[in-house]
Amino acid sequence: MLEELSKLSTGRYVLPYHIALIYNGLGETEETLAWLERGFEQRDAKMVFLKVEPKWNNLSSEPRFIDLMRRMNFE
Repeated sequence: MLEELSKLSTGRYVLPYHIALIYNGLGETEETLAWLERGFEQRDAKMVFLKVEPKWNNLSSEPRFIDLMRRMNFE
């Protein structure tokens, strides 16, 4: 899936949120947070779901995730 998104992203925009979601599912916390940061910087509209989607709960104790939530005014 990541390979497909990577290939796709060379010709069109792929939401950082979607890439972060895949990395999170793989348990790759650092990559997940890096892509969420990109999503924040690029104002990815899907980022609003960070607060309500249970699939992000595993990051709730990560300092970088907590800071991101604060910067998004979710905390």
